[in-house]
Amino acid sequence: MSISPITSLYLHQELAHERIRTLHREAAEERLAGRIRSVQRARRQAERASRRLSSALARM
Repeated sequence: MSISPITSLYLHQELAHERIRTLHREAAEERLAGRIRSVQRARRQAERASRRLSSALARM
């Protein structure tokens, strides 16, 4: 059994569209992961700054 050229074209287009959707979803996930890493880094920096401030105030 063979598939018609129109069916073949349709399947190819659907595969291409699905791949594009997958790439968009992966890019969105990567952007979210980057934002999460940025927030975590900022939180660690704020915690270190808070510890330094507490230490400096304790020495006064």
